[in-house]
Amino acid sequence: MTASTSPSLAGAARALFVRDLRLLWRRRGDALQPALFALLVVVLFALALGGEKTALSKVAAAVLWLAVLLAGLLSLDTLFRGDAEDGSLEQWMLAPVPLAWLVGVRTFMHWATTALPLLIAAPFLGELLYLPRDQLGVLMMSLALGTPLLSLIGAVVAALTVGMRRSGILVALLALPLYVPVLVFGAGSVAASAQGLDPIGALLLLGAGLAVALVLAPLAAAAAIRIALS
Repeated sequence: MTASTSPSLAGAARALFVRDLRLLWRRRGDALQPALFALLVVVLFALALGGEKTALSKVAAAVLWLAVLLAGLLSLDTLFRGDAEDGSLEQWMLAPVPLAWLVGVRTFMHWATTALPLLIAAPFLGELLYLPRDQLGVLMMSLALGTPLLSLIGAVVAALTVGMRRSGILVALLALPLYVPVLVFGAGSVAASAQGLDPIGALLLLGAGLAVALVLAPLAAAAAIRIALS
């Protein structure tokens, strides 16, 4: 990367950040839906298990992981659809910065507006499910590594279906099988910690997956957008 292109990349990212934040503020009711959905999932699990502390503490980490995953999936179809409908994606393709860079910025905004609030609220939600305090650290590390990976995988799926109408169910069907390994390693790291085992292996796999996805997912999503709009 040369010094002449660095300002344009930073400027494009800043402009997209500001635009997305303004749209988010105008639709702040919609922005709260993932967090409210995750809270609803946690409450329903607690009610289904009768509020029994022993039973809830055993499944608390898995329930939190599932709530975060489903909350992110809820808003996945809208990741690029609004830009496709108003013609912004065509402008992205004509912009003097790489399309993959803009895709990466948008994916970061998706993570920051859906997963990050849940990551902050995870200790509170864990208290509702009687999550053992000694498991909270591993849970937070697994969520910090796993939720960006979910957003990056979801960006590729959303890009593949951006040219289709009413593709919400299709996005879910395509994304859920790809989400399963992240869920297994994320919740599995907490389960290993609860059993007195070392969770570092599962966390390292999540970290490796995130490192690969940071490089490849924006490129794959950009290619999918070009194909969908060609």
